[in-house]
Amino acid sequence: MKFKYVLIMLSCICTMQAQESVMMVVGTYTDGGSHGVYSYHFNQETGKAEALDSLEMVNPSFLTVSRDKKLIYAVSETNGDKASLNVIRLNKKGGMRLLDTDLTEGADPCYVATNGKLALTANYSGGSMSVFQLSKGGKQAKLATKFLGTTGGPDLSRQDKPHVHCACFTPDGEYVLATDFSADRILSFRVKGEKVIENGVAADVSADSGPRHLTFSSDGRVAYLMSELSGKVTVFRYEQGRLEKLQEIVSDSVGARGGADIHLSPDGRFLYSSNRLKAEGIAIFSVDSQTGLLTRVGYQPTAAHPRMFNITPNGRYLLCCCRDSNKIQVFRRDDRTGLLTDMHQDILLSKPVCVQFY
Repeated sequence: MKFKYVLIMLSCICTMQAQESVMMVVGTYTDGGSHGVYSYHFNQETGKAEALDSLEMVNPSFLTVSRDKKLIYAVSETNGDKASLNVIRLNKKGGMRLLDTDLTEGADPCYVATNGKLALTANYSGGSMSVFQLSKGGKQAKLATKFLGTTGGPDLSRQDKPHVHCACFTPDGEYVLATDFSADRILSFRVKGEKVIENGVAADVSADSGPRHLTFSSDGRVAYLMSELSGKVTVFRYEQGRLEKLQEIVSDSVGARGGADIHLSPDGRFLYSSNRLKAEGIAIFSVDSQTGLLTRVGYQPTAAHPRMFNITPNGRYLLCCCRDSNKIQVFRRDDRTGLLTDMHQDILLSKPVCVQFY
């Protein structure tokens, strides 16, 4: 009986340690001395990070981890003929090894998403979305097709050429939505097996918005858009590849035209959006549990150029990549108010721009 009690206690301790521990990978811009992709162990109780490994790669500005946590898909954001999607082997200890590289045939890929069978890149300067078919196991990617964005927005300096900034699979798995930055709209595509087919316009957004990043509620019924130029968050009802606008609310209140990233807390009670160029920081909104509508509840200043950020799986910490301050700021989240507190436990790294947990 005593031996059984000891086993139970050891099992509980192991479970607690697993809950405390999480792995993360960080993408960077490499023109300031960064090596490429970095992996870390992050303690979700103390907020402290431990460096594990790095992999040399040019401008891996956005990356995502496969569902089985064995692969990383990372872009190389370059404006030349080496713009690419990279497949990286990831082990349980944070070790990384490059498996495959395939050209996007679209300049400056800045976003990547995967459903295990397909991978998508949004190519900002190329004004396109590239669709890759993945081999069994996802270790190789082959470019299958591209879709082009358009223009039509009023900002002749920022919307004069097509730009696609984000391409993601919808929670139902049946569609892809892509932000058509220069046309102030979101495009819809149907997923059929290993093919992606045009499905028209999911939604128009307000003129001069510059739609950038999308995220969805956990039940898949509500989508949230962060727009770069207007600095506003738009709330949509989502259904079958279409979006119905419910609300538009200001994130960037100083007109900096540098809206960036957007994420919901794991419990869905709060939404966060980052703003750059002026009054740099993160806007904080409470989420109505019935309607998904937002109410602004706070604003957290950050270091320079908070391009992307993410929230730990347990919801306790928000990590913000401050590109021009060469660090990732670690903020403690209050799960009651949603407000953030700087822990002053920065992760120092040249030009960090994307962080993902696994």
